[in-house]
Amino acid sequence: MSQTSLDDDELFGEAAEEMRSDVEEHLDAAHEALPEAAEIWEVEADNTLGVLNALRTELDAEGVEDHLRDAKKAFVMGKRADAFEDAEDLEADIENVEAVLEDLSSASEQVGELASTVPSLRSALEEANGDADE
Repeated sequence: MSQTSLDDDELFGEAAEEMRSDVEEHLDAAHEALPEAAEIWEVEADNTLGVLNALRTELDAEGVEDHLRDAKKAFVMGKRADAFEDAEDLEADIENVEAVLEDLSSASEQVGELASTVPSLRSALEEANGDADE
């Protein structure tokens, strides 16, 4: 092994490239784990509760969070080590995925609340209508 292959600057450059590649791979995986827009827009079900449950399933972004976390870990390490010449694109992509993940989480919570409210509302309406008929 020659002395030039162990040069600190060269090794640092290789490590920086690998770190950037890790961030990009995890971001790609996070993007792939996001639900498709059509999956949350077009839902088939026989009733409102079925639609809400199908939507809640499609809003699940469990894998996104794991990949985003890994991307952020590699990004933070690279940024603190000043390993990236231009990290703005990575940072913007991380922020974008974070924002979408927050929206998915918020929507999922709202759909979950609605899905738990609709059956009791249905029962209340049935009771109210049954009492009104008597």
